[in-house]
Amino acid sequence: MQQALVTLKVILLSNYINVLLVFVPLGIVAGMLHWNSTLVFVLNFLAIIPLAALLGFATEELALSVGQTLGGLMNATFGNAVELIVSIVALLKGEIRIVQASMLGSILSNILLVLGMCFFAGGLRYQEQSFNQTVAQTMSSLMAVATASLLIPAAFRASVPSDETTELLDLSRGVSIVLLVLYVLYLYFQLKTHADLYSEQESEDDEQEEKTITAWTAGGLLVVITLLVAFCAEFLVDSIDALVAASGISKTFVGLILIPIVGNAAEHVTSVTVAYKNKMDLAVGIAIGSSMQIALFMTPFLVILGWIVGQPMSLYFQTFETAVLFISVLIVNYLIQDGKSNWLEGALLMGVYAIISMAFFLYRPEDGL
Repeated sequence: MQQALVTLKVILLSNYINVLLVFVPLGIVAGMLHWNSTLVFVLNFLAIIPLAALLGFATEELALSVGQTLGGLMNATFGNAVELIVSIVALLKGEIRIVQASMLGSILSNILLVLGMCFFAGGLRYQEQSFNQTVAQTMSSLMAVATASLLIPAAFRASVPSDETTELLDLSRGVSIVLLVLYVLYLYFQLKTHADLYSEQESEDDEQEEKTITAWTAGGLLVVITLLVAFCAEFLVDSIDALVAASGISKTFVGLILIPIVGNAAEHVTSVTVAYKNKMDLAVGIAIGSSMQIALFMTPFLVILGWIVGQPMSLYFQTFETAVLFISVLIVNYLIQDGKSNWLEGALLMGVYAIISMAFFLYRPEDGL
């Protein structure tokens, strides 16, 4: 009994964000009792933030018990688990607009807001910081390929105007399969053939790699937190329509700006903290690597899942959205190509994200494909 209490204390004190856990039962109760939709959204919004932090904690603890290779694969798989769960729930409910916006929003928030905050926070303490240029360029190159995979369906739709979406869905599904293959190849590149490129990033984090809970406890925690996230995500998604009707904001803004804040809150804090400690390889790896996982794995996976469950999820995004993504990836590629960063570059990235946020707040695309 005493050991269980010690373990519970370790889990609860793993992150100061866990003080928000009080909103988990409140959010679930609010959803089950059908309280005001805005209140249901806010409560579950706040509830998912600490759950995301605990999910990351459990994944890292379990990864320490299974070895470096499998641990790296687990971190890659579960790194964006909250966004994936929310998106799956939304997809099953036919909220294609929410799914697409949350995927795009997660990419933009990571490569602009998170990376910008990392550069800025580190730059306040150090005049200039360096990071592994080869690793950063590899990930940004994959991001460029993923961006092209969204531009091509948009160009196809513009060139072949038709009310039928069959060809567009076929193209999206084919492209998604290619992207998933590329993601698997990247994992093999990272964990096997070119693992030495990532050794510096791993050695920076060695001082923190001490297990605080057992593998069985971490696995059980992972299951419990995943179920709680699924419950809160369902109530969150169910409340979006009423929230949009009551507030006047668009589904695109909710999915693109608000939902990524939920899933990435703990990850944002971690990235900025390690950047302030001059561990830029780790910070850049988290920010760009997370975006790359969303673009190469999560988005095509959701297209294939939509195919399986009969939902018309495609890689066709609105022209404005694809243009914003293209410009953002281009700017990030320019800033990281020298392998160095400073606070001004961070301010530039945060400024671009602020401009995009304002634009999407006023943006009112038609729902659907």
